[in-house]
Amino acid sequence: MLYEPHSPMSLYGLQHSVYVRFSVLALSSIFFLVDPFAALPTFLAVTAGSDSVRRRQTARKASLTALIFLSAFAVAGQYIFKMFGITLPAFEIAGGVILLLIGLDMLEAKRSPTQEASGDAEAAASKEDAGIVPLGIPMLAGPGAIASVMVLVGQAQNLWQMVAILGSIFITALICYFVLGNSDRVAKALGETGIRILVRIMGLLLVALAVQYFVNGLADLGVITKPS
Repeated sequence: MLYEPHSPMSLYGLQHSVYVRFSVLALSSIFFLVDPFAALPTFLAVTAGSDSVRRRQTARKASLTALIFLSAFAVAGQYIFKMFGITLPAFEIAGGVILLLIGLDMLEAKRSPTQEASGDAEAAASKEDAGIVPLGIPMLAGPGAIASVMVLVGQAQNLWQMVAILGSIFITALICYFVLGNSDRVAKALGETGIRILVRIMGLLLVALAVQYFVNGLADLGVITKPS
């Protein structure tokens, strides 16, 4: 059976569907900011000497912590906006600043201080709950990821968009578990050079996303004309 160019089931329809575009935006922005690949070196340092079972337990704790924390901000996002009187354009511009700083650090293949402070890995190595703090928060669910979730929530206008945001958080957490739970294999497969290249690519996309947040914020304030 042939589909018409504008049929919802056609490739053209999928590419131009607002549902698909918002879902892709939500998943990509959240995943790039959580970025489990950039957390691999720290995770390996924290779990050094642990067997595969213990490593997967730590990965499960970190991923579950990020899932719960980001989901909580997604659900409470609208209430937080109303409680503090924060407008979406203000949060878009503030989020753009945070994303830009993180993205610029990622372009140099290093972790942003907003995600990982100096000495965090060494301090976490001796902690029993390292999977929660600092691996879950703030290394995975850091200020950038929270800001991105909040901006997406501010843009959400109906139930399916909220479902897309929560689904993106769940998929990201699931990928984090598989990447960190198999950290030794992933690190060996990618190599140090491969991880650096991957982080730089994500950083470039993150900088572009930060600029888009700036544009959206300025357009919503009426400073510039919103691009079509």
